[in-house]
Amino acid sequence: MKVSKDAAKAASRIFSLCAPDGQLDEEKFRKAVALIVESKPRDYRGILHSLQRLVRLDVESRKAVVESAVEMDAAAKSRIETNLNEQYGGGLSFSYTTTPELLGGTRIRVGNDVWDGSVKARLDRLNNAF
Repeated sequence: MKVSKDAAKAASRIFSLCAPDGQLDEEKFRKAVALIVESKPRDYRGILHSLQRLVRLDVESRKAVVESAVEMDAAAKSRIETNLNEQYGGGLSFSYTTTPELLGGTRIRVGNDVWDGSVKARLDRLNNAF
């Protein structure tokens, strides 16, 4: 859906009002959406579409996916969680998966940020260098 600049700006303002400290206040957000649906301002569908996109991006930025070649022990998981919570300010949800294709090491994805310390990534970089 093509969203006008005015609708995107309005959605951005509404989102920032619903997340004053960086964390989305769900109650404020529900009230804001209900008010938009009730009053139906100009291009309200565009505003709602932009708000949906902003919420999806916010949720994805709070999700950490940790892939490793072998099962990680509790101490390694704890270190990763501590470091990522310090870097991103807490509130992250973690999911751990075992991906044998990595050959060794870990790949961590938080939102759009990816840290790839796997053996496979190193071999791919080496292969691309030649």
